[in-house]
Amino acid sequence: MLMLLPLLAFLFASLLIAAGAMANLVHRAASVALKEERKLVLVPRETPLSTIHLENLLRLRRAGATIVFAAPGFYHAPQTIDDLVNFVVGRCLDQLGIDQTLVNRWGQ
Repeated sequence: MLMLLPLLAFLFASLLIAAGAMANLVHRAASVALKEERKLVLVPRETPLSTIHLENLLRLRRAGATIVFAAPGFYHAPQTIDDLVNFVVGRCLDQLGIDQTLVNRWGQ
């Protein structure tokens, strides 16, 4: 299980991973996670996205990655910045199957 959080040049990294190219150990770990059908969660934060970015993210999704944008929800009536951060972190942990108490899941 591997989670790639917003990194400098994340969209460039997603391009390399989608193309099967590896420039560093992070790219290699993501490539291996996809190859071995392990959980790979990518958390991009850059916007706006171009057609090229969207196509690369689609290629990664089709290869088995989960894409979770670092965009908090507001339907849970956050009161602080921490509430917004916890929302995104909680959703990422849910995708990895890690128990968390930061945010409630739907229906709870």
